[in-house]
This record gives sequence, C-alpha cells and structure tokens, in this order.
Amino acid sequence: MSNLENTPTADHVFDGGSMDCGSGLILLIRQNMLKVPPGGVLEIRSREPTVESELPPWCRMVGHEYLQSIQNGKETWQHWVRRRTETDTEQAELEADRKKAQQFQWNLRARAADGDTTVYSRNFSWKAGSTVDFNRVGNSVSTLEHFFGALLSDVIYCFSVDCTQNGILLDELEGTVNGILNNSLAATGVEVGDPSVKQIKLVVYVTSPAATSDVQIAWEQALTRSPIFQTLQKSCEIDSRMVLL
Repeated sequence: MSNLENTPTADHVFDGGSMDCGSGLILLIRQNMLKVPPGGVLEIRSREPTVESELPPWCRMVGHEYLQSIQNGKETWQHWVRRRTETDTEQAELEADRKKAQQFQWNLRARAADGDTTVYSRNFSWKAGSTVDFNRVGNSVSTLEHFFGALLSDVIYCFSVDCTQNGILLDELEGTVNGILNNSLAATGVEVGDPSVKQIKLVVYVTSPAATSDVQIAWEQALTRSPIFQTLQKSCEIDSRMVLL
C-alpha cells in the first residue's frame, strides 16, 4: 500500500475500471494519450491488478515512459505514463489497433466423450452436458444454462465497467435470468417443433449511493454495448430491468 506523496502530476486522467490490457484497456490508453501533450503525463486508474505488470513492457514497446504505479486501496491502482515526444504516428497506430480489435476472431473447439462435451478456449476448458436438463439437480451444466449465464454475466460485467468509468460506486450488484423456449421438448427430440428461445427475463439488483438517473444511464449504456444482449434482442423478447435498492 502506498500514499500519494511525490506522485507525478497528470495532464489527463481516465478510469479503466476492471479492464485488463487484453480486453480493450490498451485502446483506451491510446485514445486518452492523444489528450496529453507530447512529454505530458497520463494517469490511468484501474481495479485490475494485472495492469501493473503489463503496462511497463507495453510502454517500452511503443516508446512511452512508464513512471509509477501505486495501490491506494484494496482493489484500486493508479498508474502514470509519460507520453513520448515523437507523436507523428500515434493516430495511425491507434487506428491500426482499432481495426485489428474490430476484426478479432474468437476460436473455440469442443470434444464429446462419456455423454459430456468439453469446450476449449484459450487456456480454459469447461464441461457442458445436454442441451436441456429438466432435473433440479444434475451432473453437468446444460448448454442452455451456459447460454443464459453468458447473457447475465455479460450484462453485469458491462454494467459494472460503465459504472466505474463514470465514477458510480456500486455497493452490491447481482442479477437473475429466466428463459423459456417455444417448445422445450423439441430441443430433446421428443417432439417436432420450434426449440428457439421465446422469452428471457433479466433483472439486475443494485445498491449504490449514486443518483438514480446516473445509474440508469449506465444501465442503458451497458445494454447497448453488450454483444450477447444486442444479438438476442433481435431474435426474441427480452424483459430487462435494473432495480436500484
């Protein structure tokens, strides 16, 4: 734990929330660096601990000067970077990174064995069972549960990031999701019918000292930039609500 004595004076400050360098933070740093004069200092606030180790090598690679990082709370950090003086190519580098990120392709593979499917992505793997499972207790998570869980976690993550970046403190954040298919039996092969998702109800509960209007704006922003929510909204009915307690 460090104090704020003898820290650099920043020309511009931005909050990266819980984003790490591989999930868009570098693009935000590049964008905000353009608001700093050549040789000036950018302050990056973060709740992601890996940034402290990832930021120095990135700075060396692109020519900025990494100055200092401090942890000023249990889960909050501040980082200072001095902008390089040769700035002629920075805008082009930002655009190149943006295009690369826009066209990024995720690659997953799966292998079936012993009635379950194991999915592999990057350095992770997880098991998925049948498409649907009507039992309240099961041996493995069904693919539909993975599907609905991905929607809920995506919306909650986007919401928490938007709140952090807008200076909104969240004391507690949790949510629920319920889904109904047009015909669940069609998904099992018992009947012929439409197995697609008919309706989803998603509710997120929040406690925050912030103004209700500010939290509502962050919620609407989160839904706008959640890829899973936006995709599903085009194909089925979604009742989505944020409840401020």
